[in-house]
Amino acid sequence: MDEAVVALVMLVVFAWGLFSTRLGRADLSAPIIFVTVGLLLSQVVHVVEPELSREAVKLLAEVTLVWVLFADASRVGIREFRADLGLYTRLLAVGLPLTIAAGTLLAMWMFDGMGVWLALLVGAALAPTDAALGSGVMADPAVPERIRRVLNVESGLNDGIATPVVMFAIAGAVAAGVIDGGPGGGLSGLAIGLAVGVALGAVGGRAMRLAGRRGWMSEDFAGPGVLALALAAYAATLWLDGNGFVAAFVAGLAFGNSAGRGGVKEVFYVEQTAGLVSLLTWLTFGAIAVPIVMAEIDWRMAGYAVLSLTVLRMLPVCLVLLGARLSPATMAFVGWFGPRGLASIIFALIALEELHGEADRVVAIIGTTVLFSVFAHGLSAKPLANRYAATATDVVPVPPGDGSAQLPIRGLLHRPAAGPARPAGEPGEPRAG
Repeated sequence: MDEAVVALVMLVVFAWGLFSTRLGRADLSAPIIFVTVGLLLSQVVHVVEPELSREAVKLLAEVTLVWVLFADASRVGIREFRADLGLYTRLLAVGLPLTIAAGTLLAMWMFDGMGVWLALLVGAALAPTDAALGSGVMADPAVPERIRRVLNVESGLNDGIATPVVMFAIAGAVAAGVIDGGPGGGLSGLAIGLAVGVALGAVGGRAMRLAGRRGWMSEDFAGPGVLALALAAYAATLWLDGNGFVAAFVAGLAFGNSAGRGGVKEVFYVEQTAGLVSLLTWLTFGAIAVPIVMAEIDWRMAGYAVLSLTVLRMLPVCLVLLGARLSPATMAFVGWFGPRGLASIIFALIALEELHGEADRVVAIIGTTVLFSVFAHGLSAKPLANRYAATATDVVPVPPGDGSAQLPIRGLLHRPAAGPARPAGEPGEPRAG
């Protein structure tokens, strides 16, 4: 990629900054725009080479996901997290394994010759969700705050939980039964990620609060410092053979609840930076992965992608939310907004590195599903959010000062202007589950 290409890409990013609000009104999210631009640059203009280093692309995607997870989690209050713990347990401890199992069985049935390990890889890689692709939902104040928070936390944790399963499947495919969970594998990897994330996030947040109060901290470098803290949590956890993505999310949660008001601006800096690298990641996906998908796609891959985004996601979600005192409309809404994004792309790149030619069909299936999700969830986010907000019946007043008024939207859609304050007692979020 030469200087002219870099200049062109940066001008596209600048143009998005100028017209993001207008494009957002037309239901055109950043992933839609930048996947399309990446495809045009590589296939029409021929200025982006598809042979870019896989390692460089994987590094870009990993850094993006780490900052996104950290920023998202930092906006979630501990009190609200505890209040919704029952919903998170349902979705992550029961719903996620059901989705992985269903995706594995469907892959084995639909694709001839795909053994259990590659099928498990497909099912696990496509189970995590990415709230960024439904950013219209996350940015819409008409959608109950609690539902936005549940979608955000679920997408922040499920990629870390799925990582050991992905590594297990890759190891099984490579070693033909001699299993090594790999870095971050199993419950020990999750525990290490949890411990490192809590420790670094809490200590970092308290240190920033103390430094700000005593005048030790320069505001010019506080934001980059928090960026570094997120990467430190991820890298330190990998060094300890733990789950880095869980560490990044938990570190953000601990930081946001220990830094106090002094950390708000720095978290916004992380969100803005994550927004920039997210744009580049989606552009790269459009330039490199989409041409592969277009060359490999067949009716089975398309059918699997549709089923993965609908039945395989929505049915487990509705089953685990039974008894949570949520309306059918709310369960269907949560089930539909399970987009596939950055985590699935990273898992596909890891599989490509480890399995080489054997992973081509797996990567094509994952890429097809992510591509479908970019457009399906991006275009449907705003219309369905408006319809759901207008028809939801299981609502109660929003608790005052719950700290979740500005949930993160990963820098991929304009932040709506603050509207008039909601009158006391007006419906705002579903009952506790």
